[in-house]
Amino acid sequence: MNFCEKAISIFGQATEDYHILDNVDAKMKNPYPEQTIENILYLKNWIDAVQWHLEDIIRNPAIDPVEAVAIKRRIDVSNQNRTDLVEMIDSYFLEQYKEITVAENATINTESPAWAVDRLSILILKIYHMQQEIIRTDVEEAHISACRNKLNILLEQRTDLSTALDQLLADIEAGRKYMKVYKQMKMYNDPSLNPVLYGKK
Repeated sequence: MNFCEKAISIFGQATEDYHILDNVDAKMKNPYPEQTIENILYLKNWIDAVQWHLEDIIRNPAIDPVEAVAIKRRIDVSNQNRTDLVEMIDSYFLEQYKEITVAENATINTESPAWAVDRLSILILKIYHMQQEIIRTDVEEAHISACRNKLNILLEQRTDLSTALDQLLADIEAGRKYMKVYKQMKMYNDPSLNPVLYGKK
């Protein structure tokens, strides 16, 4: 099983596990040992699933404004956690390929492998939710047909993205590409960089 096959399997497992309770406050039970890439991938998708549903909740036009602010802050924390995990995944790849001799004409990719993994996790959630739309019984056939077409596109995207990521990893392993990890440049959570937090008038 290559990396993308493993990631897709774990993301699917985490997505299914989350939707057993389907509650943004549900306690995650990560089945993989700590400090393993499998554990990190499972956690990554679980966080993505929770945030997916927080984004749904906050769009309720009847939501209480106080609750909306609280959820927005949860989403901010979630985004920070997602970024932390992306960096952890990239660190895993750096460790995997640290002994690789990089070719003189090697090039860098537009994004690191872990950011492609991030997109793959979200894509698995999109596929799950589009599948749920297809089995609804309270909508017209036109809705189901449109969602079926969208699902086919999402499945094609999954194939394309995983193929591209596998190719990127193969290129890094062969020294044809190299990667860097740019540590977080987020400013809004940093009290020394956000003017509202450091009291700029």
